[in-house]
Amino acid sequence: MTQLVRKAVIPAAGYGTRFLPISKAVPKEMLPLVDKPVIQYVVEEAVASGITDILMVISRGKRAIEEHFAPALDLELELEAKGRTAELEALRTLQSLARIHYVWQPKMGGLGDAVRYARTFVGDEPFALLLGDTVVTTKEGDKPVTRQLADVVELHGGSCVALQEVSADKVSRYGIMGGEEVQPGVIRASKFVEKPKPEEAPSRLAVSARYVLSPAIFHHLDQTKPGKGGELQLTDAMASLMAAEPLFGLRFDGQRHDIGNKLDFIKANVHFGLEREDIGGALREWLKGVVG
Repeated sequence: MTQLVRKAVIPAAGYGTRFLPISKAVPKEMLPLVDKPVIQYVVEEAVASGITDILMVISRGKRAIEEHFAPALDLELELEAKGRTAELEALRTLQSLARIHYVWQPKMGGLGDAVRYARTFVGDEPFALLLGDTVVTTKEGDKPVTRQLADVVELHGGSCVALQEVSADKVSRYGIMGGEEVQPGVIRASKFVEKPKPEEAPSRLAVSARYVLSPAIFHHLDQTKPGKGGELQLTDAMASLMAAEPLFGLRFDGQRHDIGNKLDFIKANVHFGLEREDIGGALREWLKGVVG
């Protein structure tokens, strides 16, 4: 029987240079989608997937992330005194989502390097890896993507990554997987390439910001040399891991909201705003006027 997936790692140490000057003082993971920071959506997905312990990999200037999830007794007392029950309950729920731990990545060295800082936290268990600047949503009634990946790993062992098909002109932006479908939507990988040229890509199935990984990944990260840009690429280590144990990809039905650039950040805010009962209708009418 394989182990249950109960731990998650969220890398959130990047500088966010595409969002300068705001990201000089505000972590990009703390940028809001309406009234919740991006990283809170990520944590909520992890918790809804059965995760109980979360490690965030942070760096200088990311203290706001710690403060967001920390208790704030003075604020609670203020809300209680003013009878603002809804806000008080939301704050208390936020603070009790999961056991959240932190580790510092002192120098940027790629996603693979960030994952290496989680070795002690993970131990010998499989773990979820959720990128802290990307929100992934599924259709109403579907399990969160992280839970779907965990189901594959808990059934088959090995590791599993979320996949979405991208257009040929975008394959060079992502890690791309090729392989054979072993059950509907589940692919056993035979090739895994980081940001290939379109003509060299094994498919158009791109890794979509969510992983459940075997603890064996740490051994393969140790054996992997820095790749493009002098960074330690997680994809290169996963290509090595694939030769030693099963690596699966899951084509999920949902939507990725990448907050890593300005245009997608604005699109995501519109998307989540339209879904809100309190502002969705008014926002829709305003957009009609703007477009018109």
